[in-house]
Amino acid sequence: MKLRTVKRHFREGLKNSWRNSWMTIASVGAVTTTLILVATFLALMMNLNHVASNLEEDVEVKVLVDLTATEEETIELGENLAEIDNVESVVFSSRDEELQALVSSMGDIWGAYEDDNPLNDAFIVRATDPHDTIEIAEEIADFNQVERVNYGQDVVQNLFRFNQYARNIGLVLILALVFTAIFLISNTIKITIMARRKEIEIMKLVGATNWFIRWPFFVEGLLLGVLGSILPIALLISGYYFLDQNIESVNQFSFIEILPFNPFVWQLSFLVLAIGACIGVWGSVMSVRKFLKV
Repeated sequence: MKLRTVKRHFREGLKNSWRNSWMTIASVGAVTTTLILVATFLALMMNLNHVASNLEEDVEVKVLVDLTATEEETIELGENLAEIDNVESVVFSSRDEELQALVSSMGDIWGAYEDDNPLNDAFIVRATDPHDTIEIAEEIADFNQVERVNYGQDVVQNLFRFNQYARNIGLVLILALVFTAIFLISNTIKITIMARRKEIEIMKLVGATNWFIRWPFFVEGLLLGVLGSILPIALLISGYYFLDQNIESVNQFSFIEILPFNPFVWQLSFLVLAIGACIGVWGSVMSVRKFLKV
């Protein structure tokens, strides 16, 4: 496509937006409102996914070694654990280390057992993929010299289930908002096209191609999408900066850690801008198509 033709398409697209200024304002307002919701849900879901991933990474299997196991049998058990598929790491914790951990977390009440330690040696097993934890724990339970396997069975299953539901629901809500914005822009551009049906018919009759007619409307849709994304991006940057600076003063839970301001906000801002542009162009595509059949 020649540069002169490209300039013409952009000039016509800008003129169309200016001629239909009230419809342009309405469309930009609709896109802005939708993108504010989309940006909010994206930031929320991406941070929720980050927290969920951190929680999943903390899932581990604690293998309690039988009190009757010899040192050689304990070493052999550790080697067998390391050979299991999808096991990332195996860390040995002696009885004394287990007791010291209890004393540190629960107080000196456990100090009375230093001379007669009732605890087991243990192996801390982490899976390469946290979702393999349950399967690995069930396999370990059948090993010799294993007294018990702990991994918070019910808590882990509920955690994985909740994370999956939250991710799916968030994705559905975001897609619904995006399609709503496409529908609004499509109808807005459709109104402007209906007002210019005669012009389009004349252009078709004198030999103008469908793409020659489409391009100014694509530019108009792109402009609506980009303009509609400016305010959501500004609110996203300022709001997330405020949250990033004040999260530590209100956060009472150590496991809740939001994504860092940089580069998260800039990546999300670019994504919102891209979504706005795609919404605008796709809305134009959907609305122009039926009016080109002359």
